[in-house]
Amino acid sequence: MDRQLIEVSCAGAAGPHVMRIQTWGKTDPNRAVICVHGLTRVSDDFLRVAQALADNHWVICPDVAGRGRSDWLSEPNHYHLGQYAHDMHTMAVALALGPCHWVGTSMGGLIGMLLAGSPTRQSDYPKLVLQSLLLNDVGAVINGEALQRIGKYLGENPLIESIPKAEEIIRKIFSGFGVLSDSDWAMLTRSVIRPDADTDGWRFHYDPRIADAFQSSLPDPSTKSGDVSLWPLFETIDIPVLVVRGAQSDLLTDAVAQEMVKRGRSTSLVTLEGVGHAPPLLDAQQVGLVVDWVRSQDQ
Repeated sequence: MDRQLIEVSCAGAAGPHVMRIQTWGKTDPNRAVICVHGLTRVSDDFLRVAQALADNHWVICPDVAGRGRSDWLSEPNHYHLGQYAHDMHTMAVALALGPCHWVGTSMGGLIGMLLAGSPTRQSDYPKLVLQSLLLNDVGAVINGEALQRIGKYLGENPLIESIPKAEEIIRKIFSGFGVLSDSDWAMLTRSVIRPDADTDGWRFHYDPRIADAFQSSLPDPSTKSGDVSLWPLFETIDIPVLVVRGAQSDLLTDAVAQEMVKRGRSTSLVTLEGVGHAPPLLDAQQVGLVVDWVRSQDQ
């Protein structure tokens, strides 16, 4: 299936920057599926999902600002969910999107929650209307210990001497992806590293200043829990929601996922064994789960 690369000019408080978007399938603004990656990942993560959906949908996979092919922001304090949601709304306007499905992994799911929740959907992002929301291992409460774990590796920006060494690091950081083939790990590694301009080595693809913004947003670990509660936002979402949880996830606990089903207006849950944070959506079972969900929500 042929891929297209689209550029969307974004602005807002962060100033002008370009968000680059991979798409698959026939251009149809009324059959769109938006897939958004996690904090340090890229749009390439959805290649297999996109290929499986592209026969009947226009699959749109952006690199969030500061990652992958997209521009880095001039000021790191603008790396936050509000700016990302603003960029997605700009993309919806540029592509003239109708109501669409949203598939979000971790950070991508949080952006989707912000866009789907009222009243922000009606006031700040009126042109991006979601008809369904798949939350891949993220939910209404974000575990504080998991956030601290992520903050530790995000603050590092090592010079990596070789691709095999890069893969070793990626396997460690993303051990929660579960058991994957060597070719899968190689693909996941090559998508998130870039040649270092001054040496023969490699660095991660994202703006290292994302770590500054992330660290400043973390709750004080000395507080009672250090967790981040998004219940007021989640409880306003009035579209169908599927929560996909890795059974060994430390970011989304089983207790929170079960409570989301009870408190959500139309929320269901699937738990995947043998995986933690976050299911990588690469094997046939996980890809099929996404495809079946999207097709079941088509109007």
